Amino acid sequence: MNTAKVNFFIPFFLFLLLTGCKEEPKPSVDKLPQTGNPVIDQLSKKISQTPNDKTLFFERAKVYYDNIQYAEAIQDLKKVLSLDSLDIGALHLLSDAYMDHLESKKALLTMEHAAKLYPKRIPTLLKLSEVYYILMKYDDSMRIIDQILRIDPQNAEAYFMFGQNFKDLGDSIRAINSYQKAVDFDPDLIDGWINLGQQYAKINPKIAEKYFKTATEIDPGNVLAIHAMADFLRNQNRLNEAIALYKKTVVIDPQYEEGSYNAGLLYLELDSIPQAIKMFDICIEIAPIFIPAYFYRGYAYELLGDKKRAKSNYEQALNMAPDYKEAKEGLARVVQ
Repeated sequence: MNTAKVNFFIPFFLFLLLTGCKEEPKPSVDKLPQTGNPVIDQLSKKISQTPNDKTLFFERAKVYYDNIQYAEAIQDLKKVLSLDSLDIGALHLLSDAYMDHLESKKALLTMEHAAKLYPKRIPTLLKLSEVYYILMKYDDSMRIIDQILRIDPQNAEAYFMFGQNFKDLGDSIRAINSYQKAVDFDPDLIDGWINLGQQYAKINPKIAEKYFKTATEIDPGNVLAIHAMADFLRNQNRLNEAIALYKKTVVIDPQYEEGSYNAGLLYLELDSIPQAIKMFDICIEIAPIFIPAYFYRGYAYELLGDKKRAKSNYEQALNMAPDYKEAKEGLARVVQ
């Protein structure tokens, strides 16, 4: 528990005892405010009945987090930690919630605190290394990786994190060596094979393609592996093959808007305008706030000479991003 909180609450509760204040009546279970999310509402009902059950707060925090309600998740996780300051799951998720809530300093402090509590717990150390990496504190990230490898010299994820750091530092040789060690120790580490492929794509496309195929063969339903392979094929100017894979990602995961978006871009390159529009339609249906899809759909309609629909799409893009330069230029063209 945070010391500052302890110092605050002790005199506060003494004040309540000395003044004889009474607790505010708890709201009736039947009168709890409804959020519209049945899972959250059900958990809230259970919490009102057993307000010191940390498991319920943690479960509700996870639902809040999955629904991008980071502030609410943070409050529930703080409650969990007030009930059990050593709950490592709550500390990990709290760090994630802080990071996604754009409070990176608090995310880092949370994981540093977790690592002090559990200095030999590898998943916690890996997460701390990752937070340092995200914040571009590469020396600190690699210091933690060294700490992990002293505990487990064959930890694949630690070598993978070494690769990530070296990649960002521009040291491709050491990045490749690190990723290679990672997949040597864990041949099913898909991210390791993908990153090996991306590194080799610059120096030996044949080897790169082999690594991308390995990633897709390990898990044929992994959309990120398929997307990485499609990106490679696109960069090799094998556009039709790339399109087929981008479209495959949407078949596997109907909510994966990037697959249809990238397929639409490649159809534009091939002058297959109606097919491009169809892909952008799918993308926008999946993700109505995917702003570039509106711009490129507008551009596709402009190429077809349909200025009315082009204008509508450019305007939709500008409604969401008023400074979108290309959309402004496109709108200016079609209204002239």
